[in-house]
Amino acid sequence: MAVKIKLKRLGKIRSPHYRIVVADSRTRRDGRAIEEIGKYHPTYNPSVIEVDADRVAYWLGVGAQPTEPVLAILKKTGDWQKFKGEPAPAPLLQQAEKPARPSFEALGGDDEGKGEAITQKKKAEKKDEAAAESASTEA
Repeated sequence: MAVKIKLKRLGKIRSPHYRIVVADSRTRRDGRAIEEIGKYHPTYNPSVIEVDADRVAYWLGVGAQPTEPVLAILKKTGDWQKFKGEPAPAPLLQQAEKPARPSFEALGGDDEGKGEAITQKKKAEKKDEAAAESASTEA
């Protein structure tokens, strides 16, 4: 039985999420898996890659073959280089924390009202004018 490390697709139509699984090569893409060893979320910015390095090393050691997309992921995480005995790649980018937005008080805002915004109703004015015209024509 040939064992492959491949991606199992999850998620909605235009927002895919993948799980990195170890499965028999004859099973369907989203079929039954032997073990789940990681996650891959390509739609996030930067994309999220979580791999259980110990389990990947075990499965590669016993002869599991990664598919091309999984091989690319393993090269980015450095697990493939560790398995082959090559130098490790540069570290992956981590998502930078967004700076906190300043609060209203920090911007110098005060709670005092500057005045009310009143919008005149045009329909009421037109009715008043129409009533005044009709009263003047009747007289």
